[in-house]
Amino acid sequence: MDTLLKKTAMNEAPKTTKEVTKKAKVESFDISRSDETLDLAKDLAKFIKDNKLSTTVQGKEFVNVEGWQYAGSRLGIVPIVEHVINVSSPEELKYQAKVTLYDIRHGATVGAGFAVCSNKESGKKFYQEFAIMSMAQTRAIGKAYRNCLAWIIRAAGYEPTPAEEMDYNTNAPAAVVAPAAAVAKAVPAMQVVPAEAPTVAAEQAGAPMQYATAAQKEEIIRLLNHPVITRPEKTKMLLNINRLDEERAIQSIAKLRKAIDDRENGEKAAA
Repeated sequence: MDTLLKKTAMNEAPKTTKEVTKKAKVESFDISRSDETLDLAKDLAKFIKDNKLSTTVQGKEFVNVEGWQYAGSRLGIVPIVEHVINVSSPEELKYQAKVTLYDIRHGATVGAGFAVCSNKESGKKFYQEFAIMSMAQTRAIGKAYRNCLAWIIRAAGYEPTPAEEMDYNTNAPAAVVAPAAAVAKAVPAMQVVPAEAPTVAAEQAGAPMQYATAAQKEEIIRLLNHPVITRPEKTKMLLNINRLDEERAIQSIAKLRKAIDDRENGEKAAA
């Protein structure tokens, strides 16, 4: 009998260790726990390096806005564009944007950021209006995350200033560039555009872009928190939520509601 008990204990020991290890693994992180945020810093450093989401300026590495968004998504913190204001003058094309950070797990606003973009900046003389507007939003997203998560980016080994705030042309020699060539070079350099190609085409044609409203984004976030929505689906939607125009936001809300209804009905049928 004693021999049997010893064998049973020996067989159960590895299983207990495995269970403890499994419980220690986290898929998302809590900003209030220093041990988890340091684990996030390691994960973030690898993600940024593997996906080339940093820009070198004067020998220092600055994280692109996509890297900041990844850090925020792992903490359940997503950006919402509150407004984009045209503050242009006859001599200058200029936009100001405000972005707030929303904690989807606690249902609270946890930060904000303001930013501007102007065609008076170095390298942006020939930017079209939609590109100036887009960059203002992109910078505001980076600034909002920087105000909240700068220390995590620093812990990951990068500079705590979003790359989009840096002037890449500081050391570039002055040159006269034809307007058409400058536009061709400037537009592809934009890494985050708040709308898909059809909307950009409309803006180029002179039609105003109607971005998703704060109310629409909040409704999307509320629906994404439903238990039947998978984590990959939630992450993908949150990373692209600021690219939605009003029409796409309406479509997304309708699709989410249908998916929730279909999955709930499927679970009831299975039961």
